Amino acid sequence: MRFLLLALFAITLFSCEKGRTPEQQLQYEIEKIQDYLNDRNLTAQSTASGLHYIITEEGSGTNPSASSTVTVHYVGKLMKNENVFDQTNGNPATFKLANLIEGWKEGIPLLKRGGKGTFFVPSALGYGPYGSGDIPGNATLIFEIELVDF
Repeated sequence: MRFLLLALFAITLFSCEKGRTPEQQLQYEIEKIQDYLNDRNLTAQSTASGLHYIITEEGSGTNPSASSTVTVHYVGKLMKNENVFDQTNGNPATFKLANLIEGWKEGIPLLKRGGKGTFFVPSALGYGPYGSGDIPGNATLIFEIELVDF
């Protein structure tokens, strides 16, 4: 029982960097995104959830919906050091949008077929406080995405 209580305490304590609440963590990451953009003289739009994006190529036609199956080329990087953690390497990947992280569910419908964008995804819209694989907890992510088809 004592071990269980210690484990629950540790999970609660370390779920956000430096003991931040989820809301404080999101605000911290949004500030880091804004710093990143300012340092590179980039201008991005943002959504209410904290997703920041730059549409780099408009594309044509309609936008996919939340229930679409999308085919994309992408590169995923950690914003902290710009290390690539995943990419399509020339062969597009196909996904059901509904099964992806919140940042993709929100960001990809902003693109049209053939469109390209760069998305700055706070951890709350990505892999959260625990991360996944090569993605550490509370990692802000950058995705360069080309919507090939849907």
